[in-house]
Amino acid sequence: MKKIKYSFIIALIILSSCNNNSEKKQMPLEKIKDSITKSDWGTADGKQVYLFTLTNKQGDQVKISNYGGTITSWISTDKKGNRTSIVLGFDSLAGYLAKPPYFGATIGRYGNRIANGKFKIGSAEYTLAQNNGKNALHGGLKGFDKVVWDADAIIDSVPSLTLHYLSKDGEEGYPGNLQVTVKFNFSDENKLTIEYNAETDKPTPVNLTNHSYFNLTGDVSNTILDHELMINADHYTPVDTSLIPTGEIKAVAGSAFDFTRPEKIGARIDQVKGGYDHNFVLNRKDSTLQLEATLSDALSGRKLEVYTTEPGIQFYSGNFLNGNFKTSSGKPINQHAALCLETQHFPDSPNEPLFPSTILKPGQKYHSVTEYKLSLE
Repeated sequence: MKKIKYSFIIALIILSSCNNNSEKKQMPLEKIKDSITKSDWGTADGKQVYLFTLTNKQGDQVKISNYGGTITSWISTDKKGNRTSIVLGFDSLAGYLAKPPYFGATIGRYGNRIANGKFKIGSAEYTLAQNNGKNALHGGLKGFDKVVWDADAIIDSVPSLTLHYLSKDGEEGYPGNLQVTVKFNFSDENKLTIEYNAETDKPTPVNLTNHSYFNLTGDVSNTILDHELMINADHYTPVDTSLIPTGEIKAVAGSAFDFTRPEKIGARIDQVKGGYDHNFVLNRKDSTLQLEATLSDALSGRKLEVYTTEPGIQFYSGNFLNGNFKTSSGKPINQHAALCLETQHFPDSPNEPLFPSTILKPGQKYHSVTEYKLSLE
């Protein structure tokens, strides 16, 4: 009798849970109808590619493809009522198959550079593709930006897209089977949240980020040199001629790298050989989500706030953009047409023992969150 009674109680609990879950999913569907759409976008590697459009109650939209986990556009209204995208991207998959410099892409297994394409874990040495001069960059020849992810679109309290990818042991030279999940949420307050999770079965370096190029004017005819930038960092990591950190952590005070108060990007860029492409060491004592950078543009009235759990931000001022790629409307994407604020661990950390470790071990869980919040001033 006791077994029957307990089985009956468990059945009631399961049934109640199913009903509650069903109600939870139905309510948002009524409130946020058509907040996510999915369209065919071609094929890559013999797999179906989709474009997902997340729309909030303001009518603003973020479009994301499961090819490369790529943010293709973020359409919002500026202070004059113009609706334009604040990120670089293309209207078709063909633009990305032409291999632009990581426009909007999810980067992995290791964002940024690893010196000479080599690192050690214990006594084992691993060799990666040297796809950036003599160095490894952004995961290799076929990093996470060039693979087709599995995708789940969900309407919960906000439009949400979850991407899944299994990076197999030995892929691009990295050890371990790495199971990766990236979740995008787009709120009615124009906040785009990106949450990264990963697990491995062998020790491996992991440094995931998003490589969106921002131009808050919404027009690549305008450079980002008049944008004002604040980065909450008293220090940065100087680099050598191949953009690998020297290992030094240097104070920004009195230099062109001091963005502790809002400064126009173009004000001192001539003092930085080649332009900004440096990791900034954020002022933080823990890994809680904090406001770490603010970007603003007087022309459009837009302001972008960057919150992250990461210890660093790579500020890249679009130095290598040279007009080879054009927008879908035919405008050339020239030098300084956009900038990147890549939340991250530091470049070349596997070879720099004094930098925060990027080694993920079996049984550990990689977890990182970054939020981009857009508003009008």
